[in-house]
Amino acid sequence: MNYPERYTLAFHGLKPGAHQFDYHVGAKFFEVAEDSEISDGAISVTVKMVKEERMMDLHFTLAGHVVVRCDRCADPLDIEVAGEERLIIKLGDRFEEETDEVQIIPESLHQLDLAPFIYEYIHLLLPARKVHPDDEQGVSTCNPAILDKLRELTGHPVADPRWDALKKLKEQ
Repeated sequence: MNYPERYTLAFHGLKPGAHQFDYHVGAKFFEVAEDSEISDGAISVTVKMVKEERMMDLHFTLAGHVVVRCDRCADPLDIEVAGEERLIIKLGDRFEEETDEVQIIPESLHQLDLAPFIYEYIHLLLPARKVHPDDEQGVSTCNPAILDKLRELTGHPVADPRWDALKKLKEQ
């Protein structure tokens, strides 16, 4: 994926110590990802980096909202996201992923593309089930027409005759 250049962290000329970088993620960020379930959003990303001689310790703080499709009615659903992640970058001979939090990059690199990490961290903040919440009376705020159609379709289950034959074997 070709993310915009503004998510590149140029670390080569930075002195050892603490540094902070602020990024904004919007709809264009998610447009370049073909399989992203996020269609829109506004997320502030703060990266606090502690640079050492051969290592960088990055702390990501993400906060904002994203727009996804509801798992029940498929209408747009606005979800608040907030979280923190940590990434340790070590300088070495080649690209290597030691763990989920520790990456090795070649010493010859002078900058790091943060976009794939930001993309992954945002998706990790999404709930497993994305459904419109219920209102104060406990009624779903999903699209009523879709809910009616779902009730209509699930109200009369079609029985598979093969299961009936298996149930007879179980009863014996």
